[in-house]
Amino acid sequence: MFYLSLIEHKMLLPPRLLNLPLQDAIKEELENIFLDKVISKLGLCLSIYDIRKIDGGFIFPGEGASTYTVEFRMIVFRPFVGEIISAKLKEATADGLRLSLGFFDDIKIPAGLMQKPSRHVPDPENRYKVLWVWEFNDEEFFIDGVDEIKFQVSSVTYPPTPIEQQGEPFAPMVITGSIDGDGLGPVSWWQ
Repeated sequence: MFYLSLIEHKMLLPPRLLNLPLQDAIKEELENIFLDKVISKLGLCLSIYDIRKIDGGFIFPGEGASTYTVEFRMIVFRPFVGEIISAKLKEATADGLRLSLGFFDDIKIPAGLMQKPSRHVPDPENRYKVLWVWEFNDEEFFIDGVDEIKFQVSSVTYPPTPIEQQGEPFAPMVITGSIDGDGLGPVSWWQ
């Protein structure tokens, strides 16, 4: 789920950071560039772990900032297919569930991958929303956002980068999961 990735990045260090020690200034700029962003095929960047090497410091013609090549390690979130994760309900629609880990909200459980038998019913408190109900041993269990939901990751995809973001190294990441009982069993759905 969490990985330590080694990255080399060429960056401009803005003059506003020159009052800081070089290591601190570079770390601050790396955090501005990478944190809370998804790098395609790598995952969601959570934290700069350490800086291994700094080269450069050159000011090229036409630029008002020094350029550095930095080698650093970063903690990234990238679940693997088959992994079982606990999350909270973010939204329920007729198409399925959207779950949240607190720091990542793009987890989708399509209706076809829900625990069987389950169905959605109109939400009595909000006519534009639905509630999902799972039936087990002649009892109905509502997915209401109070309990954590354990799901199994069935895919991790990186949809195409939106046109307005072309040229950026960042992309969206969508995790699709299932709570259909394959190895999870009815008891582990609720925690």
